[in-house]
Parts: sequence; structure tokens; C-alpha cells
Amino acid sequence: MIDGPPPTDALRPTETYDGRITVRLMDDEDGIEEISCSSYGDAIETVKEHRDDVTAAKIIDRDDVVVFTSAEMDIDVWETMWENEKRSMRVSVEEHDCPYDSVSCFADDLCVQCQMDEIQSRW
Repeated sequence: MIDGPPPTDALRPTETYDGRITVRLMDDEDGIEEISCSSYGDAIETVKEHRDDVTAAKIIDRDDVVVFTSAEMDIDVWETMWENEKRSMRVSVEEHDCPYDSVSCFADDLCVQCQMDEIQSRW
């Protein structure tokens, strides 16, 4: 009999994914600060809270793509465009409310996290 917990090396995932959206705040004096957000709504609010305190702010999606930068657009304008795009996507597909706020998660094409949840719910 072996004492202690069983070895878990075989159960470790090959990839890690934190499911976060990042707000990067850049300031000429204070440098760069990164804030993890759980949704685009949280990221938008974070940018709004800090927009007057920093030189530039960026929203970086889960794939490390910059989807907003304050150097090119006002956050209020971008938020309106984001809301309109989100609304138009809902019109063309079956309703699905992604708990991870993934804009690319649909009832017939779930995001990775929702797929994992669906598989786990079957067990």
C-alpha cells in the first residue's frame, strides 16, 4: 500500500487556459499595469474607470489579440459597436447565454469552456 496522494502526472492538462480578458493600462510615468477581467463588460468598465488616469488603455482578448486601444477609439464608441455586434449575432443563431461571456460562443458552436462544461455534465 502506498501512503500519500496518488500520482497525478497523467491527469495534468497539456494546455492551460485561464479564460480571461486582459486590460493593459499604459502610463508614461507609472509604466504598464495589466488587469485580468472575466468578461468584456468588466473590461469595458475597467477601461472607463482608468481612462483619465493613463496615457493609453487596451483590451486584449483570450487569444492575445488587441481588440480595443484608446489611441484609436473612444471606449464609449467601441462599447456601442460591441453591443451592436453582440446583438446582431444573437439574431442569427439560437439563443445561448455563455457563462464565460465569450462573443464567439453559440448554441451550435460552443466555446472551449462551454464544451468542457457540457462533457463534464454528462459524467
